[in-house]
Amino acid sequence: MVSPRVPDLDSLQLLLEIAVTGSLGRAATAHGLSQPAVSARLRTMEALVGVPLVERSPRGSSLTAAGVLVAGWAREVLTAAEMLDAGITSLRADQDQHLRVAASMTVAEHLLPRWLVRLAADRPRTAVSLQAMNSTQVEQAVLADQVDLGFVEGPDVGPGLDDRVVAHDRLVVVVAPTHPWARRRRVDAAELAATRLVQREPTSGTRTALAAALAEHGPLATPLLELSTSTAVRSATAAGAGPAVLSHLAVQDDLDHGRLLEVPIRGADLTRLLRAVWPSDRRTSRPAQELLDIATIAERGDR
Repeated sequence: MVSPRVPDLDSLQLLLEIAVTGSLGRAATAHGLSQPAVSARLRTMEALVGVPLVERSPRGSSLTAAGVLVAGWAREVLTAAEMLDAGITSLRADQDQHLRVAASMTVAEHLLPRWLVRLAADRPRTAVSLQAMNSTQVEQAVLADQVDLGFVEGPDVGPGLDDRVVAHDRLVVVVAPTHPWARRRRVDAAELAATRLVQREPTSGTRTALAAALAEHGPLATPLLELSTSTAVRSATAAGAGPAVLSHLAVQDDLDHGRLLEVPIRGADLTRLLRAVWPSDRRTSRPAQELLDIATIAERGDR
């Protein structure tokens, strides 16, 4: 039984939009609603939850500390709802026309949508189910034959998997405009490793890649906050919780609009490779091979 304190999915999506845009007006536009309607939904959601979720100021709107937590949880709920919708859709499709994909959050949010649009144009009868999870979970799902193709963002892939590079990415250190690092010209890699950061969970590809890049400077400091989605990390960082390291793909819009600032790092290479993975002992299905080819062609074009 769903608790009466749980907001509906549309309201949760609206909260995430406010977190990303920092504006009730822009969130309203994105959802095709009026700003008064958004404000009314927000009041209803705050009444259900029992705590303020959004702070309003002349400079815009930002999530409260409680709002950041709710947004992080909401992302998981919405991802589960998307998986349910994809699964229900796939039940109506012929098994030979079904492609099961698992992807790390960065790839799922910022790269796969345009690849899947191309796949849909080429194979309109193929039903695709997509699961967004961290890189370790993606590899486990591929090896367990729960999905046909996976996309990961860690520095290496585990045994039993073949892989192909499908994109190049860059991790960036970001802070809120009010953070002391915002006034610095650069931060040394050793200091970054010793700083308590707002982090993803230990098995995320982003955190694994960061640990590998800073390995010569010692283990990473204990996280200041540990959150399960990039959206939650971005929101907490923008709210002033502390520095974070995220994919440039994930924070591009925040950087463009000044919600976050990038801090240059000296002494570490934060570039990384994003890979497709599949079992070494199994041939990829035709839809999986076509998606893999689409991703590879897109990578060549981007470079």
